[in-house]
Amino acid sequence: MKKCLLGLLYVCVCFLLGVGLITPQYVTADPPQNLTLTYNLQTQTLTVTITHPSTFTGFHYINQVKINKNNVLVEKNDYKSQTGKKSFVYTYNIPAAPNDILEVTANCNIQGSKTATLKVVKDEN
Repeated sequence: MKKCLLGLLYVCVCFLLGVGLITPQYVTADPPQNLTLTYNLQTQTLTVTITHPSTFTGFHYINQVKINKNNVLVEKNDYKSQTGKKSFVYTYNIPAAPNDILEVTANCNIQGSKTATLKVVKDEN
């Protein structure tokens, strides 16, 4: 009986160690922390600053950025790595007018996402 319990305990420990070694990214992976949006009405350019810390940017990264304008998908971009280890910037040419609502969602390839919204305003110059 004692040998059976020790054998079962050994199998369980080996299984848990194996799972931990095979899938360490799930333990260390974080969703995007922050999205900052700015829009230049004159150039029709949306700037998206994403904060998503990753030591291995080709393994744990933002794999997709979706942009909605007034609740309609206008652009979807897929990525295979991220350009910075903490924060990085993407720019997109998105035609918009004052009072349009832009919504951006950044998805982590391992877990989680972050969404930010911006109302386009007329330049006061």
